[in-house]
Amino acid sequence: MVGSTRPGRRSKQVADWVLARATSRGGADFEILDLADYNLPLLDEPMPPSLGNYQNEHTKVWAQTISRFDGFVFVTAEYNHSVPGVLKNALDFLYAEWNNKAAGFVSYGSAGGVRAVEALRLIAGELQMADVRAQVALPFATDFENFTTFRPSETAEEALVPLLDQLISWATALKTLRT
Repeated sequence: MVGSTRPGRRSKQVADWVLARATSRGGADFEILDLADYNLPLLDEPMPPSLGNYQNEHTKVWAQTISRFDGFVFVTAEYNHSVPGVLKNALDFLYAEWNNKAAGFVSYGSAGGVRAVEALRLIAGELQMADVRAQVALPFATDFENFTTFRPSETAEEALVPLLDQLISWATALKTLRT
C-alpha cells in the first residue's frame, strides 16, 4: 500500500521496488494499492466503522478492495514522528476488513521512518492485524540519491527478505481464521 499522496512523494518508488522483489520471490500474489487512486475524503461515515454499516459509495468500494487481501506491506513516510494523514484516514475508514490480516512495514525518512512504524503497529493492533517483526527502514541519507531518487542499499535489500517471508507465513496462517 502506497501510504502517501503528497506531490513529490517517495513512497511510490519504494512500493514499486517492494512489488518487484515480492513478485520475483513468489509464494503469493502481490499488487500495488495506491491511496492516490482512491481519493478518500476525510472520514465521513456517520456510524463507527466497527459496525460495518457503510453509507458512502467510496467507503463501500474501499471495503471491497481491502477485503480481497490476506496481508499488506504498508509503505510509509514519516511525517512529524508519525504516519501520513492520508494513510491513517484510509485505515480509519474500515474495521472488519482489516481483522486477522498480516501487516508488514517499509518506511522511509530522515531516521528511516521508524517512528511512523511505531505508530502503525499500535493502529494495526487496534484493527486486529498481526504485524510481523521484520521491517525495512530506509534513511534518506543512505537509500535515496540526493534525498530524492530511491536507490536501495544492500542492507535494505537484505531486510526485505525476512519481512516478505514473515508476511506470507502470517497471511497464510491468518486466512484460516477468516474462512
